[in-house]
Amino acid sequence: MSRRTDDKAKKFVDSVFSDLRALSNETKRKFHPVKEAAEAGIQRLKSISARNQKITTALAEENEILQPFLLGCDTKSLRVIQISLTALQRLITNEALSEPSANNLVSTLWNLMESGLEELRILQTVILLITTSNIVHGDHLGKAMALCFRLYFVKDSTVSGTAAATVRQMVSVVFDRVVTEDSNPKDDEKPDDVSNTRHKNCPVSLHPCARDAYLLFQDLCQLTSGEQPYWLHGVVEMTRTFGLELLESVLRGYPHIFLKHPEFSFLLKERVCPLIIKLFSPSIKYRQGGSQSSPGSVERPVYPVAVRLLRIVSVLIEQFYTLLVTECEIFLSLLVKFLDSSKPLWQRALALEVLHTLTIQPALLRSFCQFYDMQEHSTKIFHNIVNALSSFIQSLFTNQLSHGTGPSSSSSPSGNTIQTSSSAPPPSVMALSTMGGVTPQPGFLYRGAWVPLTVTPVSGQAKPVYLDHLEKQETPSIPDGYTLSIAFACILEIVKGLNTLVVHTSPEKPSIEGWIEPDVKHVKESDTGVGTVSINAMDQGASNNHVGKEMVNASWCGVLASLSLLLESSNDETGTEAILKSFQMFSNVCGVLSLTTPRDAFITSLCKAALPPHYTLTIVNPHSGKAQVSYIKNPSSSHGMGSDAQGGGGSDQPVLSRTMSFPGGGGSGAVVTGTSVGGSHGPVSLTAKNVQCMRALLSLAHCHGTILGTAWHMVLITLQHLTWILGLKPSTGGTLKAMPTTEAPNLVISQSMMAELPVLAAILSRLFETSQYLDDVALHHLVDALCQLSSTSMEQAQSNKEPSLFAVAKLLETGLNNLHRARILWKPLTAHLLEVCQHTHAKMREWGAEAVTSLVRSALTYNHKPPLNENISLQAMLLSPLQEMSSISYSDIRYKQLECVLQILHSTGQNLGHGWPCVLGVIGAATNQQGEGLIRVAFQSLQLVVTDFLPLMPCACLKVVIDVAGKFGLQPLELNISLTAIGLLWNIADFLSQNRDKIREGLKAPDSSEFEGLKYDRPVPPSDRLWMCLYSKLGDLCVDPRPAVRKSAGQTLFSTISVHGSLLENITWYTVLWQVLFPLLDQVKRMSTTAATVPPPSDINQAKNKILIHHSRDTAEKQWAETRVLTLNGVARVFNTRRQTLAALDEFPRAWALLLEFVESAALSKSSEVALAALKSFQEMVQDSSENSNGEKEEEDINMLLDPVRAAKMRSRMKVKPKFYEEAEDLNLWINAWKVWCDIGMSSLSPSSFDQTRVDAEGKTVTNKIYPTQPYITALVQIFPTLFRRIYNRFGLADLQKLSKILQACITIPVPADQSPFLLPSFQDTILTPLQHSIIDVVDILREPLPNNKGSVLDISSQPMYPTLFGLLVFFVECACNPPKVDNEVSFGKKKEWLILQLTPFSEKCLEMTVEMYGTSVNKNAVIQEKVLEKIIKALRTPMGLKYDCPSQTTWKLAVSSLLTVLRIGLPVALNNPDSFSSMWYELASCLEDFLFSEKTPPNTQSLEQHQQDEELDIKLLRMIREDILPHSSTLPKDFMVRVMALLNRGSIHSATDSAFSGTDANSFPIREEFAKSCFETLLQFSFVNDSHRQDVTDGQVSELALDAMLSRCQDVLEKYVEDERLSGKCPLPRTRMAEMSFVMKAVSTLIGSLKKMTRDNARVVDPKIWDQVVQLYPRLVECSTCNSNQVRRALKEALQEYADLLVAPRVDKAASGSLATVNGST
Repeated sequence: MSRRTDDKAKKFVDSVFSDLRALSNETKRKFHPVKEAAEAGIQRLKSISARNQKITTALAEENEILQPFLLGCDTKSLRVIQISLTALQRLITNEALSEPSANNLVSTLWNLMESGLEELRILQTVILLITTSNIVHGDHLGKAMALCFRLYFVKDSTVSGTAAATVRQMVSVVFDRVVTEDSNPKDDEKPDDVSNTRHKNCPVSLHPCARDAYLLFQDLCQLTSGEQPYWLHGVVEMTRTFGLELLESVLRGYPHIFLKHPEFSFLLKERVCPLIIKLFSPSIKYRQGGSQSSPGSVERPVYPVAVRLLRIVSVLIEQFYTLLVTECEIFLSLLVKFLDSSKPLWQRALALEVLHTLTIQPALLRSFCQFYDMQEHSTKIFHNIVNALSSFIQSLFTNQLSHGTGPSSSSSPSGNTIQTSSSAPPPSVMALSTMGGVTPQPGFLYRGAWVPLTVTPVSGQAKPVYLDHLEKQETPSIPDGYTLSIAFACILEIVKGLNTLVVHTSPEKPSIEGWIEPDVKHVKESDTGVGTVSINAMDQGASNNHVGKEMVNASWCGVLASLSLLLESSNDETGTEAILKSFQMFSNVCGVLSLTTPRDAFITSLCKAALPPHYTLTIVNPHSGKAQVSYIKNPSSSHGMGSDAQGGGGSDQPVLSRTMSFPGGGGSGAVVTGTSVGGSHGPVSLTAKNVQCMRALLSLAHCHGTILGTAWHMVLITLQHLTWILGLKPSTGGTLKAMPTTEAPNLVISQSMMAELPVLAAILSRLFETSQYLDDVALHHLVDALCQLSSTSMEQAQSNKEPSLFAVAKLLETGLNNLHRARILWKPLTAHLLEVCQHTHAKMREWGAEAVTSLVRSALTYNHKPPLNENISLQAMLLSPLQEMSSISYSDIRYKQLECVLQILHSTGQNLGHGWPCVLGVIGAATNQQGEGLIRVAFQSLQLVVTDFLPLMPCACLKVVIDVAGKFGLQPLELNISLTAIGLLWNIADFLSQNRDKIREGLKAPDSSEFEGLKYDRPVPPSDRLWMCLYSKLGDLCVDPRPAVRKSAGQTLFSTISVHGSLLENITWYTVLWQVLFPLLDQVKRMSTTAATVPPPSDINQAKNKILIHHSRDTAEKQWAETRVLTLNGVARVFNTRRQTLAALDEFPRAWALLLEFVESAALSKSSEVALAALKSFQEMVQDSSENSNGEKEEEDINMLLDPVRAAKMRSRMKVKPKFYEEAEDLNLWINAWKVWCDIGMSSLSPSSFDQTRVDAEGKTVTNKIYPTQPYITALVQIFPTLFRRIYNRFGLADLQKLSKILQACITIPVPADQSPFLLPSFQDTILTPLQHSIIDVVDILREPLPNNKGSVLDISSQPMYPTLFGLLVFFVECACNPPKVDNEVSFGKKKEWLILQLTPFSEKCLEMTVEMYGTSVNKNAVIQEKVLEKIIKALRTPMGLKYDCPSQTTWKLAVSSLLTVLRIGLPVALNNPDSFSSMWYELASCLEDFLFSEKTPPNTQSLEQHQQDEELDIKLLRMIREDILPHSSTLPKDFMVRVMALLNRGSIHSATDSAFSGTDANSFPIREEFAKSCFETLLQFSFVNDSHRQDVTDGQVSELALDAMLSRCQDVLEKYVEDERLSGKCPLPRTRMAEMSFVMKAVSTLIGSLKKMTRDNARVVDPKIWDQVVQLYPRLVECSTCNSNQVRRALKEALQEYADLLVAPRVDKAASGSLATVNGST
């Protein structure tokens, strides 16, 4: 950059060198001083350039450089002057002059001017000097200005013209300096610093540049006024036109100076305005057509001066209005007066052009109103201007009519009145309009008055034609129509100005995109005059709206009158378009200012113009805000007249017509929307202007819909009627489409208008599309108007088959196009559409539903910012209409609603976010509708949600899904859907489990509203609340009236808890127990208790095809029983599987106790099914969870209950040592369970519980006995072993006694007689029932050794427990022969209802256990003291006594073997404790007697072998007597021994008493030979002692008893035999009798031999009575000698031989006599 500067400076220096050399060369001859000065300048220039400093600054300070050129100008030599001026100009251009040098230069130039030399170069130099720098100012500047003015008045036109231009430029430069000075103020410089710059005619407060400008402007006013100047010395003349032009240029170009400096403002007021008013005087006073008799009386206005004056007036008004308020009022009033018809046409034209320039400035118009119209006692300037323009326009047509039609039509219409006429346009216009391809001249035709439009108005531009003709000196001729064109433009600009003031100064509205109209350009307000700080300060005192209202009120009547007239008379499409735009803008202005009256007036006028010619729009009470519109037939119009009235001008106008017919044929009246319009037959025609107006109306609604307010109703009614005329029908999305001709046969359309149909339809649709650009209030007005229109249509549709759907369709379209601000219109819009959805007319209702669903779908898919998932409130609002549709009862609406939900799920389900609760609520609401179809459709959506959208929805919404699924489960219409809904709940549970981490994170800070309905006593973690909701809902389903639902829900609930319960926090289990499980148990219990006991069930549908139900479920009670079973089992399983978790809860003991109460209550239920299930639940509760980890054991237990054979096999395989539990848990829990078990046992088995009372079908009370079932009792008993393993440490005698009582009662419970065959075991002798097995298990568990102990609970207990247990077993043993009896009070011949099962196998098993247990406890003190052995013997006495009469033959046999066993074990103890067993011997003797000599006969089917086996049992008993009792006879009671001997005696001769002849018993079996022999041998054995000598008395007594018994028995047998043989004759006695006789003979032989042997050593050993009895037998033996039996004879022989020693004579010697004596003594 510096290099370029150096180059420029070098070139400049070179040029100066050249100029100096040229000057030196030119003056070296004649002007030697000049040459020397030039040479000196060259030398000086060289020295300056050699310093390498800033050249221009150095040159300016050096006078030696400038002096040669100034001297050259003084030479008067043209060549020298030219060289000098050229050099001076170069120095000026390069700013190489100082201020003194410049002043010298001005003086030099003045001298040249006076000399008349080089005038043009002088002007060039002056202008350069003034424009390049500010070094010339003050008087020197004035001198330079005066120089130019002097040159302006020379005779040379070139110089004069150049001077004029220079003057204009210099004036501008002077004022530019002021602008620069104002923009760069110097604080340290004061205006009066330089005293020599003061001027007496200038205020001292001004700065230098401003002072120069002030003096210049003041002198211009002086010169224009014809007075002498104060500053421009030397100027003595000035033309008025040039002065006015200079004044105008200054005023127009530098208004800020006048506004900023009060001194200049003073000049305006005191100099300019008086000058203007003075010069205006001729124009004001002159009147066209006035008296011309005294031409000198009134000065004729001069056109050039008038033009310039009006231009200055225009500038003053435009730029200095705030300074010249009063003066401008005068000027404006003058302009209004100039429009008077009395003024010359050119003057009116000029005034119109000025007004035009003013009207394009909205701020001016506002100021007019603000400073005049709004002030008291002031002229209403703005009002007068508008009225003057309106009157001027109307006067043009009036004058035309007065000139064309004569006096009859010369009356002038009023300013606000538009009169119509049917006169035709002029022939010339008609001719033009009928010429093909020729466009008629634009203009206006009104009642035959034709005014052409010569100038097409350009918005925002005022191009005055005559104001710009400054060169013309003569008055021009004004063309026809020019003034109307300008007045028309003024009206348009006023409207536009109002629009600019009111609309464009308001907050910026969003631009309306895509409209067919061009955008309105904003006119930038001038930076001067109006709009400056002063006017803005004034604006603060009066708001724009207030001023705007005043302006509208002042102008609307005149504007409407003008525009209506022009619209009616316009025949040009462009002009019409401009008028219509003004209608739109003025309506908009009125709307913005909330001036409803003028707004409605303009809109009404526009609506009238848009309708067919022979229709008018009547507004009833337009100020009410609810305009009612009706279309009436105009009786005074015809088709032709209607066409003319619209200014159409001819038959060539395109016409759109629709043939109409109206039944009834006559009369006018309100037309119902959607029906034929009019009162007579005929087509409805639309002209091109109608269509254009309609488009303008649409444009108004489109572009300025914001301001329509309540006028929307009027606009919409018009549009609605237009849709009918055009045959437009609503289609998808609410848009309107034209019907095909085939569908609208009455529609007649001319070919030229065919294209208008889709265009109008598109514009109409575009209107509602662009409603998105309306502000919120306007949108509300639009929606409200549509709602009013729709309400009207709804009322009319009550009686009309075909309702109007226009309003509903447009509500839909409006909503679709305003989704970006749905929050504003959504509620009123959808609220009305929901009302439409409830309309009785199906089509109306259908469209309402379509509108609502379409809006919701579109709103959800709209790209909201922020997105809907982040704007929860908006999303909820958008979905609310869909939710509210749920309250509508019409099924078609609900179908639409649910279809919409399904579509929403498919389209935007992934983005619903927090809108899921609403959507799910809609789905769930379908369950309230009485219709299966709706439920199916809704359930499809729910299935889709659960299948696809669970991972996408907020975690908090999962609760709603659960609730809705529960609703579908509870709905009563579709059973399959209910069951499937339960399956969905299971799927939801799986989802909760699989996504538990995500859900836990999502619910860390849950929205309280999501769970507001859930209140818990204890805190529940957020993630567990969903599980609680799920469980609660399943719990509700568990009490559904339908059994299938209850069953499925119960299974799902407990399966879910089983599978997913581990996911719950420990603290949540408290809530699970107390808000789900226990309430469920309680409710099921209540429902089950109160359920009906008679069919049909409550849940059978009233359908044609009723469901067949099994008899086990044919009543509600039975069905609820199943539910109760399922519920109780499930809860018990939960307690079992989650025992460790639940045990950690504080409330677990209470929960355990409560569950036991439920179990107890259920176990005591009247329903056997419930009772049995309760016991199974009890069983599961007491089991260890590890033992029941799956369902196999439960199924196995049930099978064992039902199949005794299988149960026996399973038990034989499953003999595993039971596990006793340590005290890891609270023992009190199990003690409580034991108490409940006891209560159940006592209550259920109590006789009082067997009686059940019910009311039969006839209403009678019937009492029946109902006993617990065998499975029930079995289940009850089966609980004890497991329970005992937990309570063994606290199990005492009292507990055993309770147990014993319950077990005894269990055996006594009968079964139904008709079921007994199914309950009896297949193998009665070997297989026990499950109950009996269970009882045996109980006894076994009691005998099991306890952990860490040597014995069982029976052994370690401090209380004697064995006797109680023995008592129980003995009771069971006795039941074999003495089974319990059923108290059946039945009449004779009636079948028994109840039977007790066979107990024999069980009793036998118990007998075995008794014997076994006695063997282990025989030495127990309690067993001894409580006489257990005696009780056992007493129990055995019965079966042994019954013997063959026992129910089972194995019983008495087992009894015999058991007796042998216990006696073998117990007799030693009894011998050692004689006191404790004193009473036992009697029972034992009785038992032996009853068995050995039983009177019961064997069964007929018994074989001989069996008989012999039975005899062998008898022998075993004898052997026991012989081996275990008789050896201890010395210690046994005598009476017992007596009975034993008698028993042996009886047994030894049993045959003698049994049969006389046959030798057999009653069953033809031989008598018991071996038994008798054994008895006899026993008697013999204990009749004497073979080798041992018993010296004690007791032995002797036993021997004597035995001998006595034996001998007595032998004698009886012998006597009986002899008698029987004699009686039998030749018939031999039975073999057994013979054997018996033989045995007796042998016994006698043996006895005698034994007696003899005993007496050898001591003859006194044998009692003499014995010998007597032996001797007494001899005769009997002799009688038997006749027996035919060889066996008897042989035995008799042996016996008689033994008597040989007794027959020996007595010896004499001592020894012999002793021996004889001994023998005799024995005998």
